Amino acid sequence: QVQLVESGGGLVQAGDSLRLSCAASGRTFSGYAMGWFRQAPGKEREFVAAISWSGGNIYYADSVKGRFTISRDNAKYTVYLQMNSLKPEDTAVYYCAARRVATMTPLEWNYWGQGTQVTVSS
Repeated sequence: QVQLVESGGGLVQAGDSLRLSCAASGRTFSGYAMGWFRQAPGKEREFVAAISWSGGNIYYADSVKGRFTISRDNAKYTVYLQMNSLKPEDTAVYYCAARRVATMTPLEWNYWGQGTQVTVSS
């Protein structure tokens, strides 16, 4: 079992930056790909970014490419999402997730955090 706890969300203005963190604990963090997803009110959960265990493979949704950066520190069992140039449409609850192999399909991920709210005002 892997427990995931997100932090770093908040209320910011358009153009600002935020860094989300996801701390993992439990059976193992080793060998797992990590992903970030988001869900806005009335919408389905969508893929944001993912990173392989080694960090050698990184994926982004087109909507965040060039603005968001995913990274991980395996020694700290933590994955990060640096979000720059935030837009009102980035407003959502952001979730981190763990899976052996990264995919863009939320239903295929095994472990989830509780989410952290990000609100971007215009």
